[in-house]
Amino acid sequence: MKKLLFFITTLFLCVTNLFAQVSIYKTYVNIRMVPDHADWIYQPGENPQISVSVEKSQTPLSNVTLSYELGPEMLAPEKTGTLLLKDGVGTLKMGTMKEPGFRTCKVTVLIDGVTYSNWITVAFAPDKVKPTVPYPDDFVAFWNEQKEKSDKLPLDANMVLLQEKCTSKVNVYQVSYNYGTNGARFYGILCIPKAEGKYPAIYYVPGAGVRSYNGAITEAEKGFITLQVGIHGIPVNLTGPIYNSLRAGALQDYNVYNLDNKNTYYYNKVYMGCKRGVDLIYSLPEFDGEHLATYGGSQGGALSIIVASLDPRVKCVVSFYPALSDMTGYLYGRAGGWPHMLKNGKSSVHNTPEKLNTISYYDVVNFARNLKTPIFFSCGYNDRVCPPSSTFSVYNSITSPKELMVVPETAHWTFPDQQKRGFDFVLKQFNMK
Repeated sequence: MKKLLFFITTLFLCVTNLFAQVSIYKTYVNIRMVPDHADWIYQPGENPQISVSVEKSQTPLSNVTLSYELGPEMLAPEKTGTLLLKDGVGTLKMGTMKEPGFRTCKVTVLIDGVTYSNWITVAFAPDKVKPTVPYPDDFVAFWNEQKEKSDKLPLDANMVLLQEKCTSKVNVYQVSYNYGTNGARFYGILCIPKAEGKYPAIYYVPGAGVRSYNGAITEAEKGFITLQVGIHGIPVNLTGPIYNSLRAGALQDYNVYNLDNKNTYYYNKVYMGCKRGVDLIYSLPEFDGEHLATYGGSQGGALSIIVASLDPRVKCVVSFYPALSDMTGYLYGRAGGWPHMLKNGKSSVHNTPEKLNTISYYDVVNFARNLKTPIFFSCGYNDRVCPPSSTFSVYNSITSPKELMVVPETAHWTFPDQQKRGFDFVLKQFNMK
C-alpha cells in the first residue's frame, strides 16, 4: 500500500511539471479580495459584496486609496471609482446580473511608486450558463467525412530512438505519422516501458504555441505508454531559435488561418492529426488495447475533448480550462473563448457569415455535445485566457459521466491538487486505484 501511495504521489507531481503553463507567484504587495459567499456563487439578482485589503508582509495597509472597475467578465466596465481603505479593509458591491454568467471586479493601487492590480470574478448560476455557438445540422456528417478521408491514408509511422533521452526503464522516440493527402506529418515524443508486457496509455495534447517537447518520460517509467504531440507538422526536438522564428513568422496567428473555409481552416489538420495519434497508440504492440486517456489544458484541454468525441476508443478525458470554446460569446454581450477572435464583438473583422460558419464546426462546445466518454473537468473563475463563460458552456453541454473541480481563485493555471484529482480520475477509470 505504501508503495502504491508513493507511486501515485510521485506520478501526479511529475504530471504537474509536465503540464505546467503558468507559475503561481505572489507580489511584494498583495491585494486580497474575498467575496461574501464562500463558493463565489450567486443567483441572478443577488449583489455580491467583496472585502478588499492591500497587504504588505501579510499586514493590511491603512489609508490606502485604490481604483476599481466593475462589470461583466472580459468586457468594458460598467462602473469605475475609488475606495479609501481607512482602517486597512474596505468593501465593494459588485452589482448583479439578470442572467447566468460571471462578473468581475478589478482593483489597482499605487504603493511606493509601483502599480499593483488584482481581480476577482464571481459566478451567477454557473450551472445554467448556456452556449451561444450554433450547432450545424451536418456537424456529425462533416466530421465523419473528414475522418473517412484521413482513415484511408496509411499511417506510415516512423520511430527514431532518442538514445540520449532513454532511461533504464523507458525507450524514448521521436515519432511521426501521416495524416494528410499531401504527405503532411505529425510529430511527437513517444515513451514506451522497456519491460515486456501490455500497458495503458496517456495521450498528452498540447497547449497553444510553437515549441519543443520532451515527452512524459517519468510517467512512462511508472507503467504507461505516453505520447506527447505538437500540432504544427514540424519536428518537436529542434532548437529554441527555430521555434521562436516560426512563432513570430509563419505560425503567428495560426489560429485564424483560412478561417473563412471550414475545409481548409488551420485546425482541420490539427484535429485530424491529433485524432490519428489514437491510431498510432493502437498500432503499438505494447499497448493493452483498451485503456487510453486524453489529457491537456487550454488548447490541450480543447483537443482532449475533441479527440475523445471523434474517436470512441478513448476511454477517459482530463480537461483543464479548454480553449476554442463558445468563441461567439462576444457577439452576445459576454466573454468568448480563446483565441478571442471576436473580442471586438459585431465590429470584429472575423464577424462574417463565412467565418462564423467555420467557427461552429470547430468550437469545442459542439464536440462536447456528442461526447460519450467519462471526463474530469477543472477550471477557475479568474481565468482571463479561457474565461469561465466559455468553459462552463462546454461543461454544461456534456451529458457523459463527468466530474467537476472548480477552484474559483485560479486563473490560467492549476494547483497541484487539481492535477492530482485529474490523474486520480484516470487511475480510477483504468481500475488502477
